[in-house]
Amino acid sequence: MEDWKSTYRLLTHCKHFFHRRLSPNFHNSKPFCTSGSRNHCSQPSQLVKPYICNFQQEFQTFKHLPVSLVTNPWNRCRSQYRCFASQASIIQRRPDFSTISSEDLSYFKNILGERGVVQDEETLDAVNTDWMRKYKGTSKLMLQPRTAEEVSQILKYCNSRCLAVVPQGGNTGLVGGSVPAFDEVIVSISHMNKIISLDKVSGILVCEAGCILENLIAFLDNQGFVMPLDLGAKGSCQIGGNVSTNAGGLRLLRYGSLHGSVLGLEVVLANGTVLDMLGTLRKDNTGYDLKHLFIGSEGSLGIVTKVSILTPPKLSSVNVCFLACKDYASCLKLLLEAKRKLGEILSAFEFLDHGAMDLVLKHLEGVRNPFPSSMHNFYVLIETTGSSESYDREKLDAFLLHSMENDLISDGVVAQDITQASSCWHIREGIPEALMKAGGVYKYDLSIPVEKMYDLVEEMGVRLGASAKVVAYGHLGDGNLHLNISTPQYDDNILSQIEPFVYEWTSKHKGSISAEHGLGLMKANKIHYTKSPETVQLMANIKKLLDPNGILNPYKVLPPSLFTES
Repeated sequence: MEDWKSTYRLLTHCKHFFHRRLSPNFHNSKPFCTSGSRNHCSQPSQLVKPYICNFQQEFQTFKHLPVSLVTNPWNRCRSQYRCFASQASIIQRRPDFSTISSEDLSYFKNILGERGVVQDEETLDAVNTDWMRKYKGTSKLMLQPRTAEEVSQILKYCNSRCLAVVPQGGNTGLVGGSVPAFDEVIVSISHMNKIISLDKVSGILVCEAGCILENLIAFLDNQGFVMPLDLGAKGSCQIGGNVSTNAGGLRLLRYGSLHGSVLGLEVVLANGTVLDMLGTLRKDNTGYDLKHLFIGSEGSLGIVTKVSILTPPKLSSVNVCFLACKDYASCLKLLLEAKRKLGEILSAFEFLDHGAMDLVLKHLEGVRNPFPSSMHNFYVLIETTGSSESYDREKLDAFLLHSMENDLISDGVVAQDITQASSCWHIREGIPEALMKAGGVYKYDLSIPVEKMYDLVEEMGVRLGASAKVVAYGHLGDGNLHLNISTPQYDDNILSQIEPFVYEWTSKHKGSISAEHGLGLMKANKIHYTKSPETVQLMANIKKLLDPNGILNPYKVLPPSLFTES
């Protein structure tokens, strides 16, 4: 064992190297671009081809419009269309939805006050635009309630007026689910950010939906507990949005999904009814467990305003190692060995390929290669969490020694302190930022049987050739692949090679087209690749029951055609 310990290469990064985890706020300082445009015309509606530009360019809507529309921008027709950077994503604004009037503004100001009614163009531009800068709405109004009662009054009024609404938390989603498609009213829950209680015996936390995940993690850490959810975007995302998208994150392998951690919810329905399901019981077998309808429904069935969640106790022993593997088969064998030999202390098992590491090293400032002498085909990050430092380290040492003796790993480093551990994690968590800085990126969040997962990456690489760089990483421990196609700029020809192939391949291999990001605008019309027609129709029936006017986050999650009047 001492021989193995002597082979550890210690991380020796600078002190300034990543003292914080990744936050998506970096995009605020970069030029904005979008992938869609609207066409207002006096003639019969025509579809506007999406204009997708490089991140270093400015987006100009008028650039691709007919001259007649540029010279007379006030011509408009009853129908409005949007095109997005995913095939078959052309949608039409529902004509039965109302538009904002001065009377509406007066009503909202009466219940929220002037500060709660936002019409500032600069602020609206930011909240109309998603983190990927692929989707941009045209909302002229954001409301900022501070209580569930105010949310109730807003929705009751909007339902009576048939004003469409988009609930918004930290706006860190990747499928266009948290921004308007057209001019929907944005209801921000950011000001509902109070921690209500923490039971220090049971570890049950009750808080408002606008609490930032990182703040909850810090609060619980001080109290001796941990959040069962951890994301790269934790500095901006909010627990209400996490619950509404059923976010998976980095430690689902250890703590499971939010369907298991969330004990109760307070939700406001489209008609203003406040549904109190804010239980704090581990066991409650009385009738239908309705909270599960709202976990992962992306705000299309109701707006989550409070959350009750079970938090595990904080354990004192944490180890992080960053390993190199020669091929994907070795990664799979390593996963099996980790489950067998690390067992109950295994808390994360992440992987990334050569392309992902190369992008991080090129585009993230200050990142250094843990293995400076060479690049490897695959990398695995393993985290263990337990209560006994000596016991956990002994198990980790035995696992690493066995893995090296059996040629499962080519090289490895073990973090010796929290700074080195953060450096390891930032390589993995920094991949989305590196991809954004590299240019255009097509992102796909897929669940695929682990033995088949990298086959898709290889087939996509052959399919695209030199026209794009195919990059893969993800949560190998729970079969979640993040497939990314990186290009200097967005290109319709490349997109046509990716879609629908990526969805057809996933469906053929019994996978899911959305593992943790949700469906949003991007995949609403793609749900049939994963769910049967009967299942989708039942979902539509539930939506119509809870939101008969369809005002909550329209055009998202389910195909809009299911709600079109015949």
